[in-house]
Parts: sequence; C-alpha cells; structure tokens
Amino acid sequence: MSVVLTNSVKYLRGVGPNRAAALEERGIATVGDLLGYLPFRYEDRIRFTPIAEIVPGQVCTILGEVGAGGGNIVRFRGGRGPVFHVTVRDKSGSVHARFFHGAYLEGRLKEGQRLVLHGKAEADPYRPARIEMVNPQIELVGGDQAPADSTEVGRIVPIYEAIGGISSRMLRRIIYNVLLSFDGSVADALPDEIRERYRFPTRREALLYAHFPPKNESLELLNSFRSPAQLRLIFEEFFYYQLALALRRQTDHRERGIAMRVREEKIREAIKRILPFKPTAAQKRVLAEIAADLERPYPMHRLLEGDVGSGKTIVAFEAATIVIENGYQVALMAPTEILAAQHFLSARRIFAPAGYGVDLIVSGRKHAERERAIERVASGETKFVVGTHALIENPVMFQKLGLAIVDEQHRFGVLQRKRLIEKGASPHVLVMTATPIPRTLALTLYGDLDLSVIDELPPGRTPIETRWTPETQLPGVWEFLRREIASGRQAYVVYPVIEESKQELKAATAEYERLAKSVFPKMRVGLLHGRLKNEEKDAVMEKFRHGELDILVATTVIEVGVDVPNATVMVIEHAERFGLAQLHQLRGRIGRGKEKSHCILVAPKSITGDAKDRIETMVATTNGFEVAERDLKQRGPGEFFGTRQHGDAAFSFAQPLRDHEILELARREAFALAENPARANEVVARLESLSPVWQKRYQLASVG
Repeated sequence: MSVVLTNSVKYLRGVGPNRAAALEERGIATVGDLLGYLPFRYEDRIRFTPIAEIVPGQVCTILGEVGAGGGNIVRFRGGRGPVFHVTVRDKSGSVHARFFHGAYLEGRLKEGQRLVLHGKAEADPYRPARIEMVNPQIELVGGDQAPADSTEVGRIVPIYEAIGGISSRMLRRIIYNVLLSFDGSVADALPDEIRERYRFPTRREALLYAHFPPKNESLELLNSFRSPAQLRLIFEEFFYYQLALALRRQTDHRERGIAMRVREEKIREAIKRILPFKPTAAQKRVLAEIAADLERPYPMHRLLEGDVGSGKTIVAFEAATIVIENGYQVALMAPTEILAAQHFLSARRIFAPAGYGVDLIVSGRKHAERERAIERVASGETKFVVGTHALIENPVMFQKLGLAIVDEQHRFGVLQRKRLIEKGASPHVLVMTATPIPRTLALTLYGDLDLSVIDELPPGRTPIETRWTPETQLPGVWEFLRREIASGRQAYVVYPVIEESKQELKAATAEYERLAKSVFPKMRVGLLHGRLKNEEKDAVMEKFRHGELDILVATTVIEVGVDVPNATVMVIEHAERFGLAQLHQLRGRIGRGKEKSHCILVAPKSITGDAKDRIETMVATTNGFEVAERDLKQRGPGEFFGTRQHGDAAFSFAQPLRDHEILELARREAFALAENPARANEVVARLESLSPVWQKRYQLASVG
C-alpha cells in the first residue's frame, strides 16, 4: 500500500497504538512529521574495525557477539549505581565493555547475541593488556543468531534519538519501511528562487538522503551536518522561524504606539536627577537606542542584555523616567519576590527626589497592603510599579501603562510577557537579562526584539578572584572568612540543597546549624532558602543588607537580584553540582563594591568531564559572554535557559551555535521575503500543507 505524507503514524507497520502515542507526544502525528525526525549521528557500518586492530585512544565501531557466559552486573553499596560488564568478540579477538548504571542491560545480552559497539577504546587501567570501551553506544542487531538486515550493516547507518520506548533501531526500521512504500510526493514550501540561489536539493531528495545516505558519502561531512541535504534542512528550519519573526515585527510596526517626547530640557534634567553616578559609554549608547525607540509612533520591543553588575537597572530607570515625565506609568515584572523587592527598594530610593509614586505588588504581601497598592496603580497615583507574575493577574489595572519592563525574560513564558503588555494600549516593551546571550542565540530566542548590549562594567568595580579548592582545605577557607569579617566585610556560603537527601550532599539547614554553633560561634550567621515564608526571606535579606549578619548561608535563592556591596566572599560547596550559568550568576552577587572579592569553589580535584570544565571555566574567566559561550557548547540551546518551554525554538535538526552562519543567511532571506507580504503569505500557506506541527512550532499561523 502506498504511503503519503498526511497518513497517521498509527497505521504504519511496526508502530501500533502505544508507539503512536509516544510519537505523538513528541509532535510526530503524520508520516510527514516522521520524515522530519532526522538522525543526530551516522555510523560507517560498511567497514567495521576488527577488534585485533583497535588502537587505544581512537573512536571505533565494531561488529561482534556477546562472549561466553553473557554479561554480568556488579552492584555497589553506598548509593553508587550498578556497572554492567560484558566481553564482545569477533573472529580477530575480544574487547571488554563497561556500562555505568547498566542495569537495563541485565538479561538482554546473552551469549551469541550480535551487537554493534561505537565509542572510544582505551587500555584498561587495571589490566593494561586488555582493551576496553566505557559506556559505548550499543545496538543489538538481528536475533541471537539471525543475520542483521540491510538497515543495520553494510551501509552508512543513521542513528536516531530514542523516543520513549522506541529505540533508534526501531525508528530506523519504521522509517525505512515508510520510504520503501512512499509515493514520493513531498510538498516544498521553500521558495524556488531561494532553493536555486543556494543549489539546494528538493525537500524530497533532502529527506531521502538524510535518512539513508549513499555508501560513498563522506562520514565526516554527515556528522558535521554539512552535506547538501542537511544544509537545506537546517536552512529551512531557520528560515520558517525567522519568517515568523519578520512578519510579527511588521505587525508590531503597523501597530499604533505612544510616541514619547524625549528631547525636552525637563526630561533631561529629570534623568540627571536620578543618576547616582556618571554613566559608562555603554550605558549612554544603550539609553540613546532606547530613547530613539520611545520617540517612534509604534511600540518599542527591545532586549537589554548585560553581564551581572553592568548597570542595566539604572538604564531601565532612565527609560522609565522619560515615560513617567510624559504622563504614563511603568511596570517592572521580575521572576522572584526577592528580585522584585530589590527592584522596589532601588526604585523607591532613586525616584524619591522626583516625587514619583512607587509600589510593590507580589502575592506574598499582606492582602490589605496589596489591595491598596492595586488601587493606587488603577488611579494613576503610582507611577512605577514593581511585581512578580502577580502583576498580570486580573485585579491589577493601569490608568495609563506606557512601558512594560520584563526582567530575566527567559524565566517567563512568552504568554506572560504578552499578558503584561495587554494591561496597556500598545505600551513600549523593554526586556532585560543578566544572562549574557551570544548573538547567534539572541537572534533565535529574541529575534523579534531589537538588541542592546551593555558590554562594560561601571568604574570602581574590582575583579573577582575565583579559586578551586578541595573539601580538605575548608579549615583554611573558614579562617580566611574570619579575617575578612574581622575587616568589616560579609560573606555568603552556598549549598545545593535545603535539606539532607540520599545524594549525600551537604544541606543548607544542617550546615547553617553547624557553622553557627561550631565554626563561627562568635559571628552573626543567617539562613536563606526558598521554603521560608516571604516575610522571613525579606527579613533575613534586610538584616544582611544592613550589616546585621556577617555570614549568609543560602541556596540558589540568592542567584538573582541580591545586591550587597559589602559582601566580598562567596564559598560554594559541591560546586561541581551547579551549572555554569548558575555559578556565574551566584558569583555576580559579590564584587559589587570597591573592595577585592573572592569566590571559592569547593569541589573534589578528582572530578572529570563537564563538571571539571565548568569549574576550570569559572577559575579562568569572569567574562559573562565567555561563560555563556562555553555553557551553550556544553548544554546546547535547548537547555541553556533551564527549561525548553521558556523560549527555546526547539528546532528538531538545526542548532544555532553549530549552524550560526546558516542562521544569519536564513534570517536575511526571511526578512527580505517579508518585505513582499503577498509572497510571504503564499509561503506560509504552502507550509501549512506540510504539517500543522510546523506551523505551531514556528507560530506562523498567528502571523500569516
């Protein structure tokens, strides 16, 4: 029976109801969606490496069978995961393989089972004469003695990311069967002139090639995703997404906004009044970009990006001053109550000389206080209001909202930003982030926003010295803290968890008790974590801010928005358990005054892999943009901001960091096409015939 793109996956050979449900959960409902699910790696299974010819230190692919006795599992006490051991043999010799957390292989690898191993081979450190592979990629081929089929050996084999219980091997068989019975017609939404300009293959040719490339294709080219077929598929993902951004920007520019008066003398005087220090050249440049936007008759949509401590907030307050002096209100939405309170206190201090009403709306405030604040905002008495997501709840109404500022946008969904904007009549929008975003990723995540970057720190900031020390050196670290505190400074001590758990990690609550009683009995030690009530958090933070506490023991609740210039030391225990961006944000809580600051990362010197890279990066640089680039390389854009739903475009094949040149190209083409609305809408309509999933992913339905 012939298969067409619109057929449901549930009727395909080898799928069935359970697998269809797993596929649909991943957004794969039709044959067209399935063909768009592309391999993430390819293996040369035409020429396997004979085991006798393996060279330690090299990556290789071997075809063999499980040796005598099958595999065995070794379990350890103390929470360490099980390790699965197996010997694999071919006609030339044998190799040993170890799989950490390998309990899933128990009972599956019996003597004689044929399998393919792909990974790095090394000399066994305990038995130098033996070659071993640690955690290699593994795939069972054929039955116990059955021959492998043509999708498994004798070709360049595509490797897919497993979906639920559907293995790479199952996916390969399902897709191969589809292509055998496929009728061949594939709608192509990419404009012909673009395809011809870059000599891209048709979509049908690209899909067939990407799933089962010919034997003579370069494996290096395929695994670097630079074959003509892959380039075309990467380009189209970027192109459709950027087209959606371009069309949405056109819609924004057609929307009637509030043209603010900026160049009047009274506004310049008002800005000078609120400035606590001489602005940097970067701050002046960025304010000029924002001011130019505010003058235009359509709403500003701008991303203000800068490293921790670069002075973004004061620039936002300057923009707010322009808006307030024009007779409008400003709302600032922050992701946490601690950060909202910080902004509120800063705004109240800075705007007091100008007489602007400043309010705070968070769910943690007493009901009566919150209600009075809501009334003042509705009446227009409040000119600048700070809040959390409580700002977008229904009771909050503005008299004249002119500017919406969203801090740490990646912690909010796009819809939350939209709901705040809808509280006014097309207000200007300023998005702030202290997470330095490489330009490539900014074009992807925030492509509908104009970008401003503050790339220098205010004068007087001293560099932070970061060092890595093992736990055995903690007595010396505590002595260093005593000296700093005796000199009138304050310190943070950060832990990864609140309470003790099976992970054998030190916990903030227990360590607070120990440090206060045994290590620093003569000092004032406080505790801050996410489970405290809001009033308790605020009280602890205020004590630390006013110098009534010497040491603050905390979890990552202090990661964003805590500003205490007198705090000069941060000790982070179990530093290897934190992400790179998180470590950088935590470190950004110190180095805010004129005294030299020290960040001490406590972690075993024996750590390896990504954890070691993270610690070494922190020691090597305090530049947030360098940190962000390395973090992006380690985690990929999907996880860069914590959770995918907060703004990641969730490309299925393209990767902004790897494919940044193609992204720039696709963006240029998309924005050029958007200048011809009739032609752009034609492309959107053609895309709809490919898959509703694509339309939803690129949000083209709302702009086409």
